[in-house]
Amino acid sequence: QVTEEALEQLIPKVGAVAACRAVGRSRATHYRRHRKSPAPPRPAPIPHKQRRQPAALTAEERARVLELLHSERFVDASPDQVWAALLDEGIYLASPRTMYRILAEHGETGERRRQATHPAHVKPELVAEKPNTVWSWDITKLRGPKKWTYYYLYVIIDVYSRYVVGWMVADAESAALADDLLRATCEKQAVNPDQLTIHADRGTSMTSKTVALLLADLGVTRSHSRPRVSNDNPYSEAHFKTLKYRPDFPASFETLQTARAWCRQFFDHYNNQHRHSGIGLLTPAVVHHGQADTVHQARASVLDAAYAAHPERFVRRPPTPPELPKPAWINRPDDQDTDQQAN
Repeated sequence: QVTEEALEQLIPKVGAVAACRAVGRSRATHYRRHRKSPAPPRPAPIPHKQRRQPAALTAEERARVLELLHSERFVDASPDQVWAALLDEGIYLASPRTMYRILAEHGETGERRRQATHPAHVKPELVAEKPNTVWSWDITKLRGPKKWTYYYLYVIIDVYSRYVVGWMVADAESAALADDLLRATCEKQAVNPDQLTIHADRGTSMTSKTVALLLADLGVTRSHSRPRVSNDNPYSEAHFKTLKYRPDFPASFETLQTARAWCRQFFDHYNNQHRHSGIGLLTPAVVHHGQADTVHQARASVLDAAYAAHPERFVRRPPTPPELPKPAWINRPDDQDTDQQAN
């Protein structure tokens, strides 16, 4: 009983830990004897923003700070400037951070100067339903013989057929060179005005005035990716990966002529021998030159003959060749995705 009375007098003054130590009682024993069961409900936690900090300014002090910040003397000054000016006068009302916090509560911390605003870049949405309707072009670097030396590979690819309609290797990236390549490729493919859309990213050559004037003269529509969105130019990016992941792709090229010779061999293989998974495992040349139906029918005949000879080897269904190429999209709209799934 004496111990309990001593604890009742000491705990409010020094706390339970010090009181138990003074009377020689274990804290666990004290807590066990004074435990309430069931435990009393705890008050609901107060959100941090609603908690009243003991050191916070009073409502009157906050109103005084806000009035001072609104005064004609300091209306165009930052809280740091106000704080420093008052401090030089021997006055301290609040820290600069507190001044900012008070202004923020009244929505007065935004930028007041006129800022340049730019409209949001529109997501390009292009569809190619046949060859020579949408092209994609880009430039990639090829390592040269020495460190920090590069050759530049310009490639124009048809989005529908994946056929490389034009390419060039040069020792520099230039709008003039791009102009020459685009002009020659359009002439080679006999592109008519208002027939073609050329898509590219926002590189300096792609957005140059030289290229823009050329495409306007040829009646070709320009399209560009959004800034820092590589997915807007997927066909060129995927093609460069195919090129650079070839087993025989060199780590570097000794001369410009060597780079051109290797690219000439690669593009011949790519256009005429590479079976592309995105176009029904047909070669780009077959699709680009309108031979896809013929090859598809020939494949179907071979598979029909194989099924007729050994139907037991095809358990589920008769074999069929891969589907013919479908319209190729750059950023297919959501409603088109829904229609495609429904069909």
